[in-house]
Amino acid sequence: MNSDIEIIKGRLTRLFKRRPKTRYWLMLTNDTYDQTYNLFFNSQRANERLQSVPLHKLANYDLADLENLLKALRQDIKLTIEFVGFTGERWPASQKLIQRKRVPLE
Repeated sequence: MNSDIEIIKGRLTRLFKRRPKTRYWLMLTNDTYDQTYNLFFNSQRANERLQSVPLHKLANYDLADLENLLKALRQDIKLTIEFVGFTGERWPASQKLIQRKRVPLE
């Protein structure tokens, strides 16, 4: 898990440019077919197209481990995280809903 966090942080520092009028966020997708979680770095400047760059593929398909990884990642990274493919699922520790409504991408 620590190696995953270091890989993600390293790739984020290279991609995060801090440009004005630009929105940055992470997107975490649940790939039920391959049983993996995929993390993408999204950025969009005003009046331009969305750019989505794959950051990392988490092969450990366990929600408890994902919850711990995100908790550790959020301590250093203050970006919004958008969840796709987690409709109706709950975090194991807190029992909070991960994603309330389906996203048009699903």
